Amino acid sequence: MKAPRFAALTLALLLNGVAAPAPAADFGLHEENNWPAAVRQVTSEGTVRSWNAAGPFLFYQPTEDGTAKGFRPFWFQMHDARGEFRSGYALYPLFSYRGDETTYRWSVFELIRVIGRRPGAPAPTSQFEPREEFEFWPLWFSRTAGDPAESYRGLLPIAGTVRNKLGMERFHWVLFPLYAEIEKRGAITTHTPWPFIRVTRGAAHGGGFWPFYTAEERTGVSRSVHYLWPLGFDITRQPSPDDPPGTRPRRDVGFLPFYARSTGPGFLNLSIGWPFFGYTEQVQPVRYFETRYFWPLFVQGRGDERFVNRWGPFYTHSVKRGYDKRWYAWPLVRRAQWEEQGLLRTKTQLLYFLYVSHRQRSLAHPELPEGKLTHYWPLLSTWDNGAGRRQWQFLSPFDVLFPGNAKVHHAWTPLFTLARHDQTAPGETRTSLLWDAITWRQHARRDEREFHLGPLFSVVTQAGQRRVAFGNGLFGFQRAPHGGWRTFWLDFPQKAATTTARSGP
Repeated sequence: MKAPRFAALTLALLLNGVAAPAPAADFGLHEENNWPAAVRQVTSEGTVRSWNAAGPFLFYQPTEDGTAKGFRPFWFQMHDARGEFRSGYALYPLFSYRGDETTYRWSVFELIRVIGRRPGAPAPTSQFEPREEFEFWPLWFSRTAGDPAESYRGLLPIAGTVRNKLGMERFHWVLFPLYAEIEKRGAITTHTPWPFIRVTRGAAHGGGFWPFYTAEERTGVSRSVHYLWPLGFDITRQPSPDDPPGTRPRRDVGFLPFYARSTGPGFLNLSIGWPFFGYTEQVQPVRYFETRYFWPLFVQGRGDERFVNRWGPFYTHSVKRGYDKRWYAWPLVRRAQWEEQGLLRTKTQLLYFLYVSHRQRSLAHPELPEGKLTHYWPLLSTWDNGAGRRQWQFLSPFDVLFPGNAKVHHAWTPLFTLARHDQTAPGETRTSLLWDAITWRQHARRDEREFHLGPLFSVVTQAGQRRVAFGNGLFGFQRAPHGGWRTFWLDFPQKAATTTARSGP
């Protein structure tokens, strides 16, 4: 098999929504196992590449763009390839910190959030870029920017203003909810009090007494009327400037749950006894026809790019823009298949996450082995890229729930991983039990094998030599190539360099 084909399969697993595997073991290393004090992976030059201590709690390891180290789950931090501190996390996702050469950001569960500039950093080049920002959600909001018009502060419910949040360009309040002013797309709506009495001016005009009656109109754009919200409505949207001349407006009108009707260019959607009964007729931009009986249980739809055949909860089959999905005894079994970036991808689920299987195969080269990722929650996760690289781990409660989340992988996953196996190629494997208390690895091409029972017992074979040690060298036996066995006493491995190797270019 050619390497580019394997690379395509591997990249798809890593980048397209499938949970990424953990970093593979480096088989150019040897191991110093003093569990539970420390287990270190050491290069032939004597430099520590990675280590963990106190079981899974203390760790240092390379990442794709730097290094990670910490004391799980209480704190870990990330450094870039130059060794610069870039982010830190305490009891993730409780506290997080991120920074670069000029700015920093920290938050407590995204409820307390601070953004600022590092001491000595140059002033922002954009007048809209914040110099400082502090939020204690939902009580205090403040922001200082280069443009005074973009700065704000507010104490809820006393008084204040915020900008560009929650879909609003501006939100101003005094003794909320007694007085509130909301600006969206140039329209300013005043509530006295919110949300009941409202008046709209500016790019739109209207008002009303919610929920009994409200109306708003944007001249030449849209008009909406609601009465006994959310039951009655009459909404008209005018064609956009990009629509062909003569395009009809779209209109939604109804009084729920008795009747609802939506019409537009080449489109009709009607519901009687909403949402249980109705039908859809669409002839442009693509053809689609649908009938609903006791929605969402029984739905039949046919069209140019969409197909629905639902007999819920027993069986559902739908196809939408090439995404083929089937349910059997919803929510028991779900199966989906689609094409993406030259790959045929298949996903099968049992009760959403109890069993999840991702498979993918090259469309251009179907003879290639398929890539596979499987979760048996919370017991086991397995990964095979089809190119000889494989991994499995036991237990695995987080990977299926937080696919591709590197922070969860660093902070929580290793605490529960009782056993782990890595293979970078056939004959190049490493397996560990009980957080590296027991490990064995092999590299068949270099005729290397290692077995460690913590510091109590180890067997190392390399280039025809074999070493059997008790107490990490307190005493043992050693055989040289083409020679006999000899005993040794107090022959401990040479201490590795205290510096650690960094990943990256």
